[in-house]
Amino acid sequence: MNKTRMSRVNEEIKKELSILLQREMKDPRIGFVTVTGVEVTSDLQQAKVYISVFGDADKREGTLAGLTKAKGFLRTEIGRRIKLRHIPDLVFKLDESIDYGNKIETILRDISTPQGEKQV
Repeated sequence: MNKTRMSRVNEEIKKELSILLQREMKDPRIGFVTVTGVEVTSDLQQAKVYISVFGDADKREGTLAGLTKAKGFLRTEIGRRIKLRHIPDLVFKLDESIDYGNKIETILRDISTPQGEKQV
């Protein structure tokens, strides 16, 4: 598939999923979820949806379970909103890049602070 079309399909699915998760989901396990990226395979059979969840590890696991349970509903709604021949199967993955960035920032801040001082 054309690279430009692939990026458009990725962004369109990302946009629609974000709207669905904010407005349409009724599952209490799904809290503060941000869709950070979508990667669709070239044959449109599978889409990896990268999400970021605000909360601890238990909240993340609960959110992943809720999203996996709602996969059929989300695919149906995406099929109604986006005109594609094949609606990809959604695979949800946690995006750890934000946590990793915060960890690196904390390490750099600790290195730059003199040993005798504590930053507030």
